[in-house]
Amino acid sequence: MTHAFYVYASYGIAALVTIAVILWTWADGRARRRELASLEAAGIRRRSARPKDGK
Repeated sequence: MTHAFYVYASYGIAALVTIAVILWTWADGRARRRELASLEAAGIRRRSARPKDGK
């Protein structure tokens, strides 16, 4: 075992964790968008959304 092994292993683990967090965030964002779409289709609106009559 050399010093380079530990350095490369730590870089590899950090890259895998970073990729996992990116994928998890992306998948969760898609799930939240689907959830919002289903709520809006059911007639439930966000409080921050403007009313349809423009007031």
